[in-house]
Amino acid sequence: MEYLEEDKLALLLHKEWLVKSDSSKSTSYLMKFHASTVDQCCCLMITDTKQVWGEVITSSRIARRWRECNPGVASLLLLSEEEEDEWRSQALDLLSAAHSLGGIVDLSFETVESRNADLAFELRCSEFKWRWETYSLGPKVSAEVISKHLIMPLISLTHMAFSSSEAVSAQTEADLEKSVDKVGRTARRTVDTHIRTAISKPRVTTSLRRMTAVFNFLPDMPAVISEAQTPELKLPVITSKTRTVGEPESTRGGSVRATTRSPSPGPSRKPASAANKLAPADDSSATEQSTDNEAPQAATKGKGKTADRWSRPNSVVHSRRNSPAAASNEASESLPARPIKKSKRVSSDSDSDEDTPEARKRRLARLKGGSSARGVKQPVKRGGKRF
Repeated sequence: MEYLEEDKLALLLHKEWLVKSDSSKSTSYLMKFHASTVDQCCCLMITDTKQVWGEVITSSRIARRWRECNPGVASLLLLSEEEEDEWRSQALDLLSAAHSLGGIVDLSFETVESRNADLAFELRCSEFKWRWETYSLGPKVSAEVISKHLIMPLISLTHMAFSSSEAVSAQTEADLEKSVDKVGRTARRTVDTHIRTAISKPRVTTSLRRMTAVFNFLPDMPAVISEAQTPELKLPVITSKTRTVGEPESTRGGSVRATTRSPSPGPSRKPASAANKLAPADDSSATEQSTDNEAPQAATKGKGKTADRWSRPNSVVHSRRNSPAAASNEASESLPARPIKKSKRVSSDSDSDEDTPEARKRRLARLKGGSSARGVKQPVKRGGKRF
């Protein structure tokens, strides 16, 4: 037994499908057979449309199996070499005739058990018996074989039957050959376009759908239609309490952002540095006690004027803000007056006395003495009381 390789599968492409059924298992099998008188060998492929099995046997194997299946023929036991070769050729021709459309009908089919094969079956007639011992080709090769030998030709024939203006059964053999050749040549140029054109027709695909439902005992039978309606494809719009699905993000968040960015009404607080710059410097020597007494009065006065300023119309406030004097007055009125920093004492020495020897000595002694000559530092008060 030899493996059924690609070269043998290619030889089976131009062979017809033969059909036999196993009555004990209620299973039908499709098979293809090829015999070569030059190589003195034959091969067979069989499938149940789910798996594929095959076998290749040579001339010596044909003679050995024939004698095993037909042991009662005594004339086959003693043959010369020339007679053996002639008999093997006749046996091969007999197998070829039996595996034809007319000869397969008269043969009985029966699957048998075998330890040397995945699928073994016997073909019987009144004259002889023959046994095939096939092995599985595997799922990948089986799918390719079924597609190439069965599915694609059936799709093309279906397309031809539904697109032909004349019934296929009413055509003559010559006309049918021309139709098959025309469809086949068109299909092999662009296989993908051919399959789409053949299956996408409403009558074809709905007929296949109904046949599938009938074959699988479905209760609801789908209808066969000739025209397909084109649906309107639109995105679904789901209405919610707060927003819709199609509402843009900027619209949903616009009110929130507008509310967040709007300034809150209230008096604007200006930095203390502005008040310090606008406050006039006083060179007169004032005591810390008088500064502390004046700070609460200035703060109370500033608060009253600030409240009065916010109660005025916007136009008045705007006009006052535009003028520099008004800006300085607002700054001085809105913030409490800071205490005036004491100025350093000016040296009592006059310009005329700086060149005297006594003045030079005092200046030299002050430089040499450093900080001890100046006395104790007094802390600087940075600001007045804040309310």
